[in-house]
Amino acid sequence: MPAETTVVLGIEVPSTDPVFLAIVAMHIAAGLICVVVGAIGMLSPKRPGRHPLVGTIYYWCLSAVCVSATALSVARWVDDYHLFILGVLSFATAALGRTARRRCWPE
Repeated sequence: MPAETTVVLGIEVPSTDPVFLAIVAMHIAAGLICVVVGAIGMLSPKRPGRHPLVGTIYYWCLSAVCVSATALSVARWVDDYHLFILGVLSFATAALGRTARRRCWPE
């Protein structure tokens, strides 16, 4: 294991920089929230109330994931540029869905 890695819960993180590690922690937390509220939203009836609320939470947490993925990708571009592309595509599809819903596009 190279000297410039940190092991967190048995997972090797390729940096010892505290700022990088803080961004990784925020990225993981926001991603976990996306998974939980995304599942709740998918399983909720599509009507006013719970579904739009968790959809809004999902959208903003996904925006945080996209921002943190961008920062992490920039820090290690050669190794992680494909993750940047996935993050942008994920956020773009969520933004498209949110726009469609808010503007009442026909189904």
